[in-house]
Amino acid sequence: MSQKVAVLGTGKIGEALLSGMIRAGWAPADLLVTARRPERAEELRARHGVSPVPNAEAAKTADTLILTVKPQDMGTLLDELAPHIPADRLVISGAAGIPTSFLEERLAAGTPVVRVMTNTPALVDEAMSVISAGSHATTDHLATAEEIFGAVGKTLQVPESQQDACTALSGSGPAYFFYLVEAMTDAGILLGLPRDKAHELIVQSAIGAAVMLRDSGEHPVKLRENVTSPAGTTINAIRELENHGVRAALIAALEAARDRSRELASGKKD
Repeated sequence: MSQKVAVLGTGKIGEALLSGMIRAGWAPADLLVTARRPERAEELRARHGVSPVPNAEAAKTADTLILTVKPQDMGTLLDELAPHIPADRLVISGAAGIPTSFLEERLAAGTPVVRVMTNTPALVDEAMSVISAGSHATTDHLATAEEIFGAVGKTLQVPESQQDACTALSGSGPAYFFYLVEAMTDAGILLGLPRDKAHELIVQSAIGAAVMLRDSGEHPVKLRENVTSPAGTTINAIRELENHGVRAALIAALEAARDRSRELASGKKD
């Protein structure tokens, strides 16, 4: 934690990472941030005590650089940073779909690059961050990435070839659950419940189910079967989900998210 870390392009996820690192023991004086708008940079200084700096200064000063810009902005940022990043700096990319080779080709030869896909529960220290090494990253570099992103949740190392699948599952994953809660809330209203009560029932059910999945060690099929009595209410609901192809729709949706991640890697914007 004595090293200097810079977060470049500090949006919501970048700020969540900063605040988590501070809670985990990093000194604000060792954390640098960059932001496109000066007022945003000053907001981060006032809120967290970190030091806003230009991109070039962050590249020269920090031991580890975390790039949290949008995928379509990564090339422009690397063009700006490349002349200033020594080859011994660790560069962590948090941009969906961008392979480590994209960064390595634009940085000094031998620069260690680590790719990380995290998700929005970083805002409440419940992120799932998936970490992959580039061709020059060592186990020490991966350990540094795990230490940083472990401040806002769980981490998992995977081969980079699995990153697009992980983006589809966990990077975009929270949106699927929010979508499901939205649909179930509408159903509760249709069944005669006030919106606030339907929302509370569903959210607590979701929390309880998630804790059971995490802590019980049981397969989700077993947990579902424990709720599903013969000729009961649950099996009738499950039948309708199957009749409407919900399982197939979920598989198709995740395949579409994976394919879009691959398109981002190829530079396709639309």
